[in-house]
Amino acid sequence: MQPIYSRQAEKYLGKLSKKIALRLVAAIEKLPDGDVKKMRGFRNLYRLRVGDYRVKFAYEQGQVVVEEIGPRGDIYKLGVFI
Repeated sequence: MQPIYSRQAEKYLGKLSKKIALRLVAAIEKLPDGDVKKMRGFRNLYRLRVGDYRVKFAYEQGQVVVEEIGPRGDIYKLGVFI
């Protein structure tokens, strides 16, 4: 299953070092395996832990949609999501 990346997620991956970006992409492609938890307060939003980074994603029509990628502390701040 090929994940779909939001514009924010693509931009953030482009700013990271190649080593970290490849590690994140590899973890995303292995979903639903990994350290995945459902996010409280959201019906269809999950987070994936990859070291000090978090990936917010949703399952939509059998696809993984990556909404946001960021450092551990920043990813949980409220914003406009699904």
